[in-house]
Amino acid sequence: MKSKIFSLPFLLFVFSFSHFLHGYVSSDPYLEELGHHAGYYSLPNAKSSRLFYFFFESRNNITDPVVIWLSGGPGCSSSFGLLAENGPFTLNEDLSLSRNEYSWNQVSNIIYVDQPVGTGFSSVSDTDVLRHDETGVSNDLYNFLQVFFKEHPQLVRNDFYITGESYAGHYIPALASRIHTGNKNNEGIPIKLKGIAIGNGLTNPEIQYGAYGDYALEMKLISQSDHESLNQVYVNCQGSIRECNIDGGLACASAYHVCFQILDYIKSENKDMNPYDARKKCGELMCDVNSNLEKFLNQENVRKALGVGDNVFVSCNATVYVAMIEDWMINLEVKIPTLIEDGISLLVYAGEYDLVCNWLVGNSRWVEQMNWSGQKEFGAAKTVPFMVDGKEAGVMKNHGPLIFLKVHDTHGSDGSAKGFSTNASDLDARKAR
Repeated sequence: MKSKIFSLPFLLFVFSFSHFLHGYVSSDPYLEELGHHAGYYSLPNAKSSRLFYFFFESRNNITDPVVIWLSGGPGCSSSFGLLAENGPFTLNEDLSLSRNEYSWNQVSNIIYVDQPVGTGFSSVSDTDVLRHDETGVSNDLYNFLQVFFKEHPQLVRNDFYITGESYAGHYIPALASRIHTGNKNNEGIPIKLKGIAIGNGLTNPEIQYGAYGDYALEMKLISQSDHESLNQVYVNCQGSIRECNIDGGLACASAYHVCFQILDYIKSENKDMNPYDARKKCGELMCDVNSNLEKFLNQENVRKALGVGDNVFVSCNATVYVAMIEDWMINLEVKIPTLIEDGISLLVYAGEYDLVCNWLVGNSRWVEQMNWSGQKEFGAAKTVPFMVDGKEAGVMKNHGPLIFLKVHDTHGSDGSAKGFSTNASDLDARKAR
């Protein structure tokens, strides 16, 4: 079966998933460099709120696209993406830094931002400024980008992409819609939004919570009788999600608690399983993947280099998480059709082994069922191999601006598909073919 050749915007999303294939060198020179790329922007019209960020210019060309990376949670720092997934540096076990030659800033100018307010180093002393829905979150990010582009006018004409993982499946459509509306209404600095990429994301909870039982059965995490029982729980979950999307507020908090019974049951039957990589076993929810990140970023010399004062870094902020409970079951897929009808590209990619935001019918099903003008043609499109260096690294299907990619041998907390070996030379070669 012949693979389809895709354009630069698509390849930008997928070119560098093999971020783990990096070289290890002395970390000492890198901390100061890391600090030079960190800062805060105060948010207009938001009392005492400011967002912490890292920004790295492209190693290739300043005219390369601008990309923003958003981690999930809600309330988890994008520093995880920077130092463990696709950033210019990788945090090693001994808390040293090494250069990641497969960083996304090989072909893009990339921003990592701690958001919503209260997340990571974007700490707040007044809980009144915490956000509770995507309106507040997307307005803050839009205002952040307005300040960013005012400070970096040389990048205003560059193409812009929004990327992220997990709960960013909520953030990304919301921010894209806010930018799209701002551009249409001639608000502030126009942002040249070209595409969005959602990795193992939570976007349409009604469809995705129905996928947990199916995926768990497929992965042999539960029995057939368990599956039948979970389907009954899902009936209540589905009804509560629908009420949430009509009534909002307390109905959404109720839906959260009803629907989480499904995932909680699967985890209770697999107590030592890593829910972000169903192949692996560990005793804690995140398998302690954030412990080294917190140790590193809370070192006095690191905080000094980053200019964060005495702020204590928490990788995933529970207060922010709780503040967003009523947002969890909101369907953000409904914001996407308008975007893709206007030519904004969408890539939905998912690793095979993430239970929490699984690919099997969680991500693929909402993409298939999304109501847009190309829905029928996308459904009829053939699934073709995604080839990297002559090897099949995944499978994908596409029609028009919509692409769905399942990446082999990966999971959600990879953030990008471990095992890929794509780099800038691959990008040029594919562009030429």
